[in-house]
Amino acid sequence: MHPLTRKDLSCPQKSDLLLDIRNLRIEATLYPNGERPRQVVLVDNVSLSLRRGRVLGLIGESGAGKSTIGLATMGYGRGGVKITGGEVILNGREILAGGKRGLRKLRGRKVCYVAQSAAAAFNPALRLMDQVVEAALLHGVETRVAAEARAISLFKKLGLPDPDTIGKRFPHQLSGGQQQRVMTAMALCSEPDLIVFDEPTTALDVTTQIDVLAAIRDAIRDTGVAALYITHDLSVVAQVADEIMVLRHGKIVEQGTTQQIIREPREQYTRALVSVHHISHDEKVQSIAPVLRVKGVTAGYGNGAVKVLRDVSVELHPGQTHAVVGESGSGKSTLGRVITGLLPPLEGSIQFEGRELSPLLAERQKEDLRQVQMIHQMADVAMNPRHTVANIIGRPLEFYQNISGAERNRRVIELLDKIEMDKSYAGRYPFELSGGQKQRVCIARALAAQPKVIICDEVTSALDPLVANGILKLLLQLQEADGVAYLFITHDLATVRCISDAISVMYQGEVVRQGPKSRVLAAPFDPYTALLLASVPETEVGWLDKAIRSRRMESAGN
Repeated sequence: MHPLTRKDLSCPQKSDLLLDIRNLRIEATLYPNGERPRQVVLVDNVSLSLRRGRVLGLIGESGAGKSTIGLATMGYGRGGVKITGGEVILNGREILAGGKRGLRKLRGRKVCYVAQSAAAAFNPALRLMDQVVEAALLHGVETRVAAEARAISLFKKLGLPDPDTIGKRFPHQLSGGQQQRVMTAMALCSEPDLIVFDEPTTALDVTTQIDVLAAIRDAIRDTGVAALYITHDLSVVAQVADEIMVLRHGKIVEQGTTQQIIREPREQYTRALVSVHHISHDEKVQSIAPVLRVKGVTAGYGNGAVKVLRDVSVELHPGQTHAVVGESGSGKSTLGRVITGLLPPLEGSIQFEGRELSPLLAERQKEDLRQVQMIHQMADVAMNPRHTVANIIGRPLEFYQNISGAERNRRVIELLDKIEMDKSYAGRYPFELSGGQKQRVCIARALAAQPKVIICDEVTSALDPLVANGILKLLLQLQEADGVAYLFITHDLATVRCISDAISVMYQGEVVRQGPKSRVLAAPFDPYTALLLASVPETEVGWLDKAIRSRRMESAGN
């Protein structure tokens, strides 16, 4: 068989039904501090079937059970998770009946898995080709020469640069989008019957995501493999799936064809997923002096050996949201580091309310530190896991305003009320909060200093759409109440449309387009802004093909 020849799906020796999951129940054991262990149900009575060459999308928010179901197709449970009921039947056989030996034969041969973060999943010490062909060699599918030939043909199919030699590189020598495509090649190399794609494009920029999504869809079509495509983004799964199953709290909410789920959703929760990002925000026109001004900043790393920003100027007005948008490597987060004093610029200046700030954080006055706060992308690592919510929010009250004791506790409760969390959360630790709740606590911590400027660095990119929508609405409400200005760093133009008043588009360290939202998002566009706008996924079947046809340039990541 040619490495990329579509499998004969009409083979009379095999049933068309590949995967049959019946009444699946999956549980885990929790060990709360000071309490007796208790069982929690992660997946509750879920049944699904998948035919050869078909793609089923599993969609839902974090904790819905999507990844748990995907891993169950390999008989695997993370961190003490166990299948406690139901059946997982692949190719007519119950996979758990074969024991550990049977599962070892299954994993990497009949069922393969593509992880969300390829950077974390690859072994950094091994060359890519060794990792791509490993499963095929381990299971005796092909010889080394044949496996490498198939890998190279897959690299070509997936649109990777230098397909004949890219396998000689190490993982860190590839971009995030390239790593994700190599991982897809690794899954396809052993010619499996089923691939589980677990959020393969979630961590990517929209411009990179569109290339990876197209490569995955074409590889599925051309090889005839069946797939479970796990995501929380309905617009993404609409481009690859034949059917969609909506999950929530481990249960099925709704299932149907992709067209039916998108155009005629029956359940309220599904309708909420379809209409996400529909936030109304009127653009504020500013005529007063900016509260923050970045003038002609050039910055880099290694004493300027690697320049990341080149002559960047941005103005942020009181009570306004100025979005800084661009793909990874464009310099967005570096700009945030320069403004906060974490990275002194090589050239240019940062002005706050008309006076120049010291380029070094250590040399800034406490009042300057108070006025410019930051909310980080990953709330998980932005909070001390040993501190309670009350301590996390209370620390800025003590440091900047010398508030302690009963008054501090009262202010903490006020701030929790502002972020729509009641006082019962004050005694909790970060691990006891959901992703959205953690980000709300980080927002409260920033507000505790009573700043005039908050830098929001990709604050919703790690969250599910519905949770992210709640965070965006909260930020707008707080801005309306307190008049705080946001410098909103993101790669998501859908988010920018929802909340911004002004926009700076960055590409390879330079501002290529800037101005009020109404002007920046109006035609005619420069090629890069056009690429960004065309790459924002739409909840429409066939959008991907139209987006690729309309491109005028490639992203820097490709």
